[in-house]
Amino acid sequence: MYEPTQLRTFLAVAQTLSFTQAARRLGVRQSTVSQHVRRLEEATGRPLFARDTHSVELTEDGEAMLGFARAILQAHERAAAWFGGTRLRGRLRFGASEDFVTTRLPEILESFRREHPEVDLELTVELSGTLQARLAAGRLDLILAKRRGEGGGGGEGEGRLVWQDSLIWIGAPGLRVEPDRPVPLILFPPPGITRARALEALQAQGRAWRIACTSSSLSANVAAARAGLGVMAHTRGLVPEGLVPVPARAGLPELGEVGFVLLRGRRGGATQEAADALAEAILAGGDRLHRPR
Repeated sequence: MYEPTQLRTFLAVAQTLSFTQAARRLGVRQSTVSQHVRRLEEATGRPLFARDTHSVELTEDGEAMLGFARAILQAHERAAAWFGGTRLRGRLRFGASEDFVTTRLPEILESFRREHPEVDLELTVELSGTLQARLAAGRLDLILAKRRGEGGGGGEGEGRLVWQDSLIWIGAPGLRVEPDRPVPLILFPPPGITRARALEALQAQGRAWRIACTSSSLSANVAAARAGLGVMAHTRGLVPEGLVPVPARAGLPELGEVGFVLLRGRRGGATQEAADALAEAILAGGDRLHRPR
């Protein structure tokens, strides 16, 4: 009843909330994406997206379809692997950004390991810039990392877009940021993308700032923010528990958007096959990456 191709297209739109970005991710025309969504909506007899010229949002039925689509595609992949006689094996070095420490990424990895027990999966959690450097040096095979939100992001060199979101300022509830005093910042060290974006935005605004905390650990930075030491730039869909967006009255500058992409290394053979399989699993479950555990 539900075509796997249409379900993959549905998930791509649901995760990016953009027909254009979904088309770039899938490597097809935007008209093809619209056609797949229309046919899936015809099959269900329900609208899955509420859309106009400016925005795309899931309907209540669209939210329900997320779980069904993932389950159908996972069953389809398992059947194809079983009857195709393909069993993935080998060593796969996967790197994930610090941003995903508190998301449901572990559930995706657990499912992958259960379905491919002969793949030795090694996980590295680091800053996105560090992961990209290790990938370029051949020390990782696949990474899930941040990149600046500008640009199309459809080519393999730029990675496959999993989802895109806006960056916002967050801090402890009740924290006051005085307009006439330097902004207390909680930052990742270089080459952190959110660090660079925060400093660039403040500099462009001509706003004074000071560093209140620096750590490569997301947990440490969140602890500092909860203690009221300062504010931090963070992805809107990944705001940690106990922290809230900084009110607009603080006058902090806009930070723009950030994309989360999958980038692959250049190794071939069994490693490439395992990397492709994990990439597809992450893309299928991408909406879970900005939903807390």
